[in-house]
Amino acid sequence: MIIDSHVHLYPPDVVKNWEKIAKKEPYFKLLCSGKVHKWAVAEDLFEMMESDGIDQCWATSFAFRDPGLCRHCNDYVIDTVARSGGRVQGLAVVNPLSRDFEKEILRCREAGLIGVGELFPDGQVFDITDKRQTWRLATTCQDAGMFLLLHTAEQVGHDYPGKGKAGPTEAAAFCLNHPGLAVVFAHMGGGLWQYEMMPEMRIYLQNAWYDTAAVPFLYEAKVFRAVFAAGVGHKILYGSDFPLLGMKRYSRMLDEVGLDPEEEAALLGGNAQDVLDAAGRFSVLK
Repeated sequence: MIIDSHVHLYPPDVVKNWEKIAKKEPYFKLLCSGKVHKWAVAEDLFEMMESDGIDQCWATSFAFRDPGLCRHCNDYVIDTVARSGGRVQGLAVVNPLSRDFEKEILRCREAGLIGVGELFPDGQVFDITDKRQTWRLATTCQDAGMFLLLHTAEQVGHDYPGKGKAGPTEAAAFCLNHPGLAVVFAHMGGGLWQYEMMPEMRIYLQNAWYDTAAVPFLYEAKVFRAVFAAGVGHKILYGSDFPLLGMKRYSRMLDEVGLDPEEEAALLGGNAQDVLDAAGRFSVLK
């Protein structure tokens, strides 16, 4: 079973009016003005799943600063999940510094969504190392049995729109502050997975997973062999970052590196169930 754990959707009216929205949402403007940015609505996702042979997708929209826009995007994701016949699972977006965002998370949980994210520390201007800013978010997700997806990036190499300053140091601090929350760090955690070869960090990062979103833009194919050699292959989730990328780019990388069938199966879907199981252990909403 192939699970794409990181795809983005946009309500059609957000696509139509993005320039107007961007005037009040600087991070949204930064990403949408980039050369590689692409738009996708639900129908585009369904078409991609058929063409790429994807069994299930975990879909989110865009984490705005404006809570009203977040709620609007969540409604679209909820509707897409309902239309998908079970093939799409959804993640909610919220501004974790806004008033009553916890209610929106619980509303989305009741509607069947499985996680929260992808949240943007730079774009939404919150510090994931500051427990005062993150405890309500972490506690609400944990109590609801939802995992959290956070944007992270490697703090070396070339710059690109939306890269941000949240990297391995910040992600590790978040895990230390919230050890009971299942958290997925996007874009390979900015390299955080490498530090799991340190005995103490493997303990500290027991609640962490890492997705492959945008990996073809960032790493050589041998990164997939490296994560398994490091003993972290059970914590890597295939995520395409659709519509930015699709399965074909990843398939070429996997063909080049030649993982064992069991390793490839874990990466492309098996590991995703572990995230849901970990989140569910802490759920109070059954």
